[in-house]
Amino acid sequence: MIRVTVWNENVHEREHQGVRDIYPDGIHGCIAKFLELDEEIVAKTATLEMPSHGLTDEVLENTDVLIWWAHCHHHEVSDEIAKKVQQAVLKGMGLIVLHSGHLCKPFTLLMGTSCTLKWRDNDRERVWCCNPGHPIAKAIPEQFEIPVEEMYGEFFDIPNPDEVVFLGWFKGGEVFRSGVTFTRGRGRIFYFQPGHEWNPTYHIEPVQKIITNAVKWAAPTCRIDEIGCPNTQPLEK
Repeated sequence: MIRVTVWNENVHEREHQGVRDIYPDGIHGCIAKFLELDEEIVAKTATLEMPSHGLTDEVLENTDVLIWWAHCHHHEVSDEIAKKVQQAVLKGMGLIVLHSGHLCKPFTLLMGTSCTLKWRDNDRERVWCCNPGHPIAKAIPEQFEIPVEEMYGEFFDIPNPDEVVFLGWFKGGEVFRSGVTFTRGRGRIFYFQPGHEWNPTYHIEPVQKIITNAVKWAAPTCRIDEIGCPNTQPLEK
């Protein structure tokens, strides 16, 4: 089984009825629910207001893939927890960063850049699959539309991705590298742009399928601790 922890600020759902109407169990609850429709995945959730933001050492040690959704409260995540997430990724934990999570502390630590971009509200997005042979693109159509989504546009200040899997096009003419992969240490990272809290994006079937595929792709084949990978033996001199 792939052990997933879905992390969410869980602020908008508590403060805005309109967001709560779309995601009555929170964005984290919605994502965990559709992930567990796959028999290979078991999902738990964690939120900002929990002790250690729900990301204790025990939780991180028992997480194969961490999904991170965030928007306006990046500064409230402690530097200590952000560095622990960074180290867990370097040791092999997968990380999937969604939507405005591009500015979260763990992602910017791992990228080493500002991760800033252009944006505006209430646009229409067409997501194009530009790497159909990639495992994250399995069973995803050539293109699909998101009727209402927040526009994210270039320049997106990230390092050159290992792969660009999806490209977003918006009715204003902007384009965006909406699905990109990275490798840091032993960890695999996938950033996926759609998912504004005021829109029912995570109820759209291709979006759910992409995130499910990404979990399977990012799941580690080996996690290491301070003394090395438990599945390997030291070389003899």
